[in-house]
Amino acid sequence: PIDFISTHTYGVKSGFLDLTGNVGTIVSRDKNAVSSDMIRSGELIKKSVLPDLELHYTEWSSSYTPTDPIHDSYFEAAYILDKISKASKYVNSMSYWTFTDIFEEQGPRLRPFHGGFGLLNYQDIKKPAYYAYTFLNKLGNTELESNDESSIACKDKNGDVQVLFWNFTITHPGDTVNDQTFYKRDLPAKQIAPVTVKIDHLPTGKYKLEVYKVGYHVNDAYGTYFNLKSPDQLTRQQVALIKQSNDGKAISSAIVNVSGKQELFKSFPMRENDVYFVTIKKIKS
Repeated sequence: PIDFISTHTYGVKSGFLDLTGNVGTIVSRDKNAVSSDMIRSGELIKKSVLPDLELHYTEWSSSYTPTDPIHDSYFEAAYILDKISKASKYVNSMSYWTFTDIFEEQGPRLRPFHGGFGLLNYQDIKKPAYYAYTFLNKLGNTELESNDESSIACKDKNGDVQVLFWNFTITHPGDTVNDQTFYKRDLPAKQIAPVTVKIDHLPTGKYKLEVYKVGYHVNDAYGTYFNLKSPDQLTRQQVALIKQSNDGKAISSAIVNVSGKQELFKSFPMRENDVYFVTIKKIKS
């Protein structure tokens, strides 16, 4: 008898498993790629004679090849959050492919950033994708109402609040260029409208507001590597530099007072594919 359904999905529009990095894959410009597959699978199960079967996506990512530089880029963090926020309620698990670039099919790769599947590269350098999961892991257990689909707001048992929000924009031009060419470039993010976070019903008092971020040249390890002229191998000093420049520390910290209407307002400058994680912790008197 069937116990559960296990399947995979990736966000590539065309191309094949690119073993050399020279064949080329093209990421889909459909903003619902990956998540629409997951939702459709869940609906098919519910219409079947076994409607209560669990659904597990034991592989998913933007691309199914271990030589796709989109995996290394800052685009991947927003990509991950968009898919999880849209599809997670329809499936029992979503296992991102993979945790590290250590991947045995067709043998190891020769370069430190080769478009590998992992959240971490060979030198244990954290990619932007890694921080997407770091932020999700730091959310509290109680989800709060939010009127923005590109955000998740939560609170924990202490009453502290966490807000995770992002912009997801597919900047890939489509069929004119493959991922192996496009995502190896320096790709500055365009400025877009700022985002204002408003939190209601906060108890009166002082709060510590910390801001974390991922985006172009912010916790963007590949961006640092690119600025080092993309060496074939990294020295120990270069590894240390990349790690130090992309260590995930808060980009700002401030003490704010909440009183009167018990509301907190904060505006954040925004670029394409920026990811912000904001924590609001009450300071005990």
